[in-house]
Amino acid sequence: MEKNIGFISFRISGTDGVSLETKKWASVFENRGATCFYMAGELDTPEDRSFIAPEAHFTHEGIRELYINSFHQQLRSPETTRGIHHYRKILKKQIYQFIKTFNIDVIVPQNTLTIPLNISLALALTEVIAETGIPTIAHHHDFFWERKRFLRNCVWDYLNCAYPPHLPPVHHVVINSSAQNQLALRTGISSILVPNVMEFETPPQGIDDYNRDVRQEFGIADDELLVLQPTRVVQRKGIEHAIELVARIGRKAALVISHASGDEGFEYEQRVMEFADLMKIRALFVSHRIDEERRIDENGKKVYTLEDIYPHADLVTYPSLVEGFGNAFLEAIYFRKPIMVNNYSIYSTDIKPKGFKVIEMDDFISASTIKYAQKILDSPETIRDMTETNFTLGLKHYSYTVLDEKLMHLLTLIYGKPAGGC
Repeated sequence: MEKNIGFISFRISGTDGVSLETKKWASVFENRGATCFYMAGELDTPEDRSFIAPEAHFTHEGIRELYINSFHQQLRSPETTRGIHHYRKILKKQIYQFIKTFNIDVIVPQNTLTIPLNISLALALTEVIAETGIPTIAHHHDFFWERKRFLRNCVWDYLNCAYPPHLPPVHHVVINSSAQNQLALRTGISSILVPNVMEFETPPQGIDDYNRDVRQEFGIADDELLVLQPTRVVQRKGIEHAIELVARIGRKAALVISHASGDEGFEYEQRVMEFADLMKIRALFVSHRIDEERRIDENGKKVYTLEDIYPHADLVTYPSLVEGFGNAFLEAIYFRKPIMVNNYSIYSTDIKPKGFKVIEMDDFISASTIKYAQKILDSPETIRDMTETNFTLGLKHYSYTVLDEKLMHLLTLIYGKPAGGC
């Protein structure tokens, strides 16, 4: 498949869900012989295939100001309108330049036509697609109507125009069945469901000489449970429930929280710290010791990847209240770890019916949740059965093989036959 695929987003860098899934898609495309290129305001992709467009990032000063004016006012000022179109023109030129520079055959907007963090970028993309007819696979992760903060605004005309645009060259991809239903109901647009995936075909790296000392470095004793909360510290992750579980299971345990709050403020992180103290559990905030790559920091301390931590975990907690899909769920079953998961809506409708075995809570930690968690932790044989079943189901439903089939189907829709004879 000799095609040049162009991914366009706010940022393709780090471990946020959109960046991770973008790189998974790129890996599958390139295994089929395509060459992938990247345009965003922040990139950690190969330099010779990267196109930095600062105005594409939602943290750009001018874009951030427009976002605040768009979603904190009921009437739009002429200055806001002019600002949106000022950056639309800049970004439109950059998109054209990106397509020309790398001879792009197919563009893949990643969430840029879905969540209105940069309205100028969405309008620019919509116009370029309408003017060129370039084949487009729009990958939608989080629709604006799924987030309360976007529903009070003064930009409904732009939201109706570009989130997402209803144009013939655009093939729409969603990551869960609820989004698929709502997209059709609200806009009349049909879509293809492509779930998030993990490379189940390749076993995880496990414990090696570098990560063997994780427990020691984090101050966790050999007879102490390492309970891993592998998420950012944001309110919708429901981390209070993980703290309560650790407090009530009656085991010597430490809760390891892998990531910081990021760009969503520190008030909830402070709340989590105080609640851990209140419940008298040991919560370890280790984001300063976890990064995308292994390295030694300025203090001579090891910095690990999240993949270094998983092999040491005795239990993974995932008490999220809302998720578009659930990457941490896939990670836990990939590393063959028992997981406590909240019965959030997408898990309930899309994941649970596949037959996964988990410690389940339903919006609160009940006595039965505690009892079942204790039973699981006391039975290595049950843990082996649970985790092997989950891994097999992950391989069947959420592997790179599944993603490959979905992406090749999309290219067949675009080109009318399997691209490049694939």
